[in-house]
Amino acid sequence: MEQRTLGRQGLAASALGYGAMGISLAYGPSDEYEGIATIRRAHELGVTFFDTAELYGQGENERIVGAALAPIRDEAVIATKFGFDFTGTREGGVDSRPEHIREVVDNSLRYLGVDVIDVLYQHRVDPNVPIEDVAGTVKEFIDAGKVRYFGLSEAGANTIRRAHAVQPVSVLQTEYSLFERDAEILFPVLRELGIGFVAYSPLGRGFLTGQAKPGAEYDPTDMRTWDARFQPGNYEKNLEATQRLADLAATKNATVAQLALAWLLTQGDDIVPIPGTRSIQRLEENVAAADLTLDDSDLKRIAEILPTGGFGARYPEGMLPPWD
Repeated sequence: MEQRTLGRQGLAASALGYGAMGISLAYGPSDEYEGIATIRRAHELGVTFFDTAELYGQGENERIVGAALAPIRDEAVIATKFGFDFTGTREGGVDSRPEHIREVVDNSLRYLGVDVIDVLYQHRVDPNVPIEDVAGTVKEFIDAGKVRYFGLSEAGANTIRRAHAVQPVSVLQTEYSLFERDAEILFPVLRELGIGFVAYSPLGRGFLTGQAKPGAEYDPTDMRTWDARFQPGNYEKNLEATQRLADLAATKNATVAQLALAWLLTQGDDIVPIPGTRSIQRLEENVAAADLTLDDSDLKRIAEILPTGGFGARYPEGMLPPWD
């Protein structure tokens, strides 16, 4: 698979990465062994960039990712994240105090079974901790050889600039897909500073797989039961757009998911989507998108179908990350 460089610090990643969250969180019941098998198959197919986080099971997802990649550790880029509070005592449920970051990093190294974390993200900005303190703490780990690259997630332009002045930021991770375009306003500052971009939920929480159901039909533990894009009114509009995309994909012997991922890859060679799945069949479908070429007429047609994104906000108002 094509390799891309994320950021001026030289972070190399496969054009398509793998997001492991769904193995442990947000999409209903799962099977650990199925998750491990899927991760290993992803590597066989050329995926080198694997994404996890403390939040995804408070170490459980990291343990699964670490176990899956242990046999080929030197061939994988492992990214994880810190920044949430599980005690219920911190405002907004976030915690990026330096002492907490140190605790989380030590735990992540142990759960992953590694000596160094390739990419360490702040998962969500903590308004009560100066970003300079966060960046300085991550710099300590980089200088000590325990972390290779610094990343931010769901941060705004001002925060990115302030963090970058202390410790160069290699990559920003934020939701981005045919359904969700808000991140595009950050691209100018990212390219000015030489920061790569990782697109999470690149298939619109699964809507762009062509297998979407109304929200009420998902398992109660599945976030799509409340995701606005799957609710009455929005669901029908998104379904109609997805069907039109599927018709276009069919002319290229592709699926709608492959079309959606290929579209993301055309948005810049500094962008890596990280679709997640627990199905090896779905994984193989996703990976094949790296070989799908879209021409100008395809991109024009996609723009006609979804000129500004899908219907329905990606999070309820109270959960939307504030970009400063």
